[in-house]
Amino acid sequence: MKKLIISSITIILFSLSVFAQDLAPYIKVGETTNSMQQTSEAVINALKNNSFTILGTYHPESKNTLQVIAFTSTDLKNTVVKVSDRGTLAAAFKVGLVEKDGKITISYTNPDYFLRAYMQDNYVTFKTVFQKFSTDLKTALSTLGTEFKPFGGTIAANKIKKYHYKIMMPYFTDPIELNEFTSFNKGLQTIENNLNAHKGNTVLVYKIVYPAEKVAVFGIGLESKEDGESYFLPKIGEENIAAMPYEIILQGKTVTMLHGKYRLALSWPELTMGTFMKIMSTPGDIEDTLQAVCE
Repeated sequence: MKKLIISSITIILFSLSVFAQDLAPYIKVGETTNSMQQTSEAVINALKNNSFTILGTYHPESKNTLQVIAFTSTDLKNTVVKVSDRGTLAAAFKVGLVEKDGKITISYTNPDYFLRAYMQDNYVTFKTVFQKFSTDLKTALSTLGTEFKPFGGTIAANKIKKYHYKIMMPYFTDPIELNEFTSFNKGLQTIENNLNAHKGNTVLVYKIVYPAEKVAVFGIGLESKEDGESYFLPKIGEENIAAMPYEIILQGKTVTMLHGKYRLALSWPELTMGTFMKIMSTPGDIEDTLQAVCE
């Protein structure tokens, strides 16, 4: 009887510890003294060799010392589209490369963190798929480093679903509508044409299109020197570079984006209010830029 009670207490404590687990938005893989090109090629090959699909790459702020590699997997891509409320925003994950003092730090967006945020109540439903994606990703990148150290601030796992930065700040469920088109195809064509023309000083990093479901996600680099990545990233922290690029999602006839006050805070959860105030205009600037892409 005594052993049974002790075992029950152990199980309860273990469950509580898992439930209260803190998660960080990024995982540091390690560092290398190789060149940016060599490191980028190594990352891409490691991902491809483990059945991941490369979606696109770019240099945030147009800096050669910063690079982002966007990728997905077939299972992840086919699963997140089942979630109708902007689930396909979670189809793309990113590796970030930051060169400083002769070394390049390799990191990636933590699936356990962002999938909880973007999947909301559906995370549990597809948890097996997501955990496999996370495990496979770690295996793929283990040839490039051995640290796998979480960083970038933390949020309790059970609170990520309902995360917002401060009281009265937006949640995942408070997107911004950028435009409504006459049809999905019209919206897709308009957005693609504007991005091809680099409207608003933007660059298309990747796109994922689901024709049957009439859903498309675009990862967009913000190249304006005045109010784009060059303005806000140095202020809030370039080490979290895997947060970029910014996304918009076309579902049916409507295109939306995550509110900047949510999207940036989720990606930089350790931001102080003082630092956040330094980029007070950035959420609105991003909205204006992405709205122009959708007109």
